[in-house]
Amino acid sequence: MNLLYKSTRNATKTVTASEAILKGLAEDGGLFVPVSVPKLDVTMDELKDMTYQETAYAVMKQFLTDFTEEELRHCIDSAYDKKFDTELIAPIAKVADTYHLELFHGSTIAFKDMALSILPYLLTTAAKKKHVTNEIVILTATSGDTGKAAMAGFADVPGTKIIVFYPKGGVSRVQELQMVTQKGENTSVVAIHGNFDNAQSSVKALFEDKELKDELARSGYQFSSANSINIGRLVPQVVYYVYAYAKLLKNEEISLEEKINVVVPTGNFGNILAAYYAKQMGVPINKLICASNQNKVLYDFFKTGKYDRNREFVLTTSPSMDILISSNLERLIYTIAGQDAVKNTELMSKLKTEGVYEIEPAMKEKLFDFVGGFATEEETAKMIHDTYAKTGYVMDTHTAVAAYVCQSYKESTQDHTKALVASTASPYKFLKSVMSAIDSKYKEVDEFELIDELNRISGVPVPNAIEEIRNAQVRHTRECDVDKMKETVLEILGVEV
Repeated sequence: MNLLYKSTRNATKTVTASEAILKGLAEDGGLFVPVSVPKLDVTMDELKDMTYQETAYAVMKQFLTDFTEEELRHCIDSAYDKKFDTELIAPIAKVADTYHLELFHGSTIAFKDMALSILPYLLTTAAKKKHVTNEIVILTATSGDTGKAAMAGFADVPGTKIIVFYPKGGVSRVQELQMVTQKGENTSVVAIHGNFDNAQSSVKALFEDKELKDELARSGYQFSSANSINIGRLVPQVVYYVYAYAKLLKNEEISLEEKINVVVPTGNFGNILAAYYAKQMGVPINKLICASNQNKVLYDFFKTGKYDRNREFVLTTSPSMDILISSNLERLIYTIAGQDAVKNTELMSKLKTEGVYEIEPAMKEKLFDFVGGFATEEETAKMIHDTYAKTGYVMDTHTAVAAYVCQSYKESTQDHTKALVASTASPYKFLKSVMSAIDSKYKEVDEFELIDELNRISGVPVPNAIEEIRNAQVRHTRECDVDKMKETVLEILGVEV
């Protein structure tokens, strides 16, 4: 059966998976969603003995139905290879009474690698299928991880260029160095004077700019997105939740059909939405626990049904979650609105103009799968410290937010369902914050001196991604104001208006 996609803001028009991946964002500003979430056609008994690559095919063939088996297997095998430092791709570590799904074994040591290793192959395959002759310009806003992972994936890929905007001062030193030292003749990185929400809103506006689209087309370019608004980012993320459940079953940590809770540190909502899709596909997931840092707009939403971004933007030690506009939440809103595009558009319009919307009680009732929680900066640091002291396991700041929320949820509800925490980044990516949490004496130590110290205390090898930036040359120094992002894109592409 051919699974089609439609925009969250237009119920009438459908597109194929490859068209949705190519476009990134619908022309009406909506996000592409499958007309229905498909079911797995293999059992957990079969899945538990599959490799990551085999699991990826079993899941993704259900969503990307206009890709041939040969095309899809080529994309999967090209993505999940020696770029990962373990054949397991996404291993599970048991930490005390919780399971950590380690999603940071790719080339940029963050969970974004799981989807951004495959997106360039999905995108270029889709372009060939649709006989696209324009050069594809990947336009992306990042809160730290997406940018580097996207550039690593698209660097020197024929027929593509990639432009990444990130908030100056709003990412970790390691994250910034990973981006500004990125090689590749087709890569551009721009620091904006603003926060991630400014960058993301402006990127969405550029996608919706019809005049800009025409100008680019005349010059032989067309936009696509590597942000999690692209369905080609979301579908590969569903895979690792299916894989994790199957591996817990294989390792006899759970019994067949036993439900688990999934805890996800959440900013843009794509990662936890993927877990929601996995549940709809048939994975026995009980609660989806959405963990926020002090930018707790999602926590407040799940508690009250009111989404309000009109609040102070807090810079935290978990910067990839410093987000007040969670773009992927729109896909969930559309679902709980009964796929009512008019209703969804009305709510998204309110968010854009007033910064706030409130869902009806009937919609709120459909959020029973979700639970919100949040961790303060102090609670996050204490979680890193206490976990290391008790178990010797070192986690990054984002994972610590989820681990704290997981622990708090268990204590407050007495729900002792086994829990899987999405561990979204290597502790090496947020060295200063992690090491300072373990011992305050590290606060005064240079970040790069802490690399070897973390290696010493944890026994975890220094990843290649860190070794590479120790002495790497800075290649990207461009900066701009938020209102100059359009001009900056045209300048990078050499398009004269």
